[in-house]
Amino acid sequence: MTMITSRFADTLPMRELTVSNHLLDDRAALDAAWERDGYWFFRDVLDKGAIGRVRDVYLDVLVELGLVDPNRRDAALHNGASLDDFPIRNDGTPGTDPLMARYPRDQFVAEPAIRAFFTRLFGDEPFWVPNTEYHALPPRPDKVGKRFNFIHCDGPNNKGLPLRICWIPLVTIEEETGGLALAEGMHRPRMDDFPRPPQGIADDVIPPEAWRRTIYQPGDLLMFSLETPHSGLANRSDRHFRLSMDIRGMPKSGNVPMVGTVAAIDACAITIAAEDGAMRTFRIDEDTFCRITRGRMTGMPLKLEEIAQMVKVGDPVYVASDHGTATFIRPQH
Repeated sequence: MTMITSRFADTLPMRELTVSNHLLDDRAALDAAWERDGYWFFRDVLDKGAIGRVRDVYLDVLVELGLVDPNRRDAALHNGASLDDFPIRNDGTPGTDPLMARYPRDQFVAEPAIRAFFTRLFGDEPFWVPNTEYHALPPRPDKVGKRFNFIHCDGPNNKGLPLRICWIPLVTIEEETGGLALAEGMHRPRMDDFPRPPQGIADDVIPPEAWRRTIYQPGDLLMFSLETPHSGLANRSDRHFRLSMDIRGMPKSGNVPMVGTVAAIDACAITIAAEDGAMRTFRIDEDTFCRITRGRMTGMPLKLEEIAQMVKVGDPVYVASDHGTATFIRPQH
């Protein structure tokens, strides 16, 4: 297996991701690879026209912000303008992120070629949770510190949701721009291996030989488990923004969450109204994980008595449940 080295002293040599293209349409082999590795990596499987249309949204935003060369549509090249007030922070703050306001995921997953591929991969019509991250990471060639941005698993912050995370590069992502690294085979916690709290995983506890990454191209797809440790790598490029999108899905025939707005809430229950007019009430108890803040913030989940104070009637949310009890509540984003 090829080893990727780096000219940056703080970047571990890592082996290439295992490519799974040859497993497509072999469900038993796909499942075995998932169980063994905690991810699938596919080369050149997503329609490049659909990828380009999402990238165009990113580039339009960056052009409007006055930050990139408007003549390049295959990459986002920084023009030297100040990045001090860069608004694409992916922190979930309402009204501040112009990419979140555009929400190109909906356009993307509705594309016939994209829908067909994910239906083939899931073995069922996909259900996409309204939990999307739009990354336009600016170049920071002079940044000092660690190359790993934030080592974590998504499982501790997504209780009761059997999601698969789909990380999609929108431009070529080379060694300098970083991309995403994950720890192969570390998705099943072993006794006393290392803590995996919502606030992140310590930098030095994952075996160095477990880390994998690659040079990513538009059309590639990295899908991984909620329990797979991973991290973005700091963008050390002198000009290139790193553009990627995270979408999260599951088979539609599974125990999908209810998506809608809060119609009523008290200390014991929450009622959700869906767009189609359906209404459903879920019990709330001490085990309900209500996630209001995002990312690396502490204080999650809310205490039971805080849920009815922080979640308001009219809020757009999604709710995962088990036999009528809400296991997870989160604002849509």
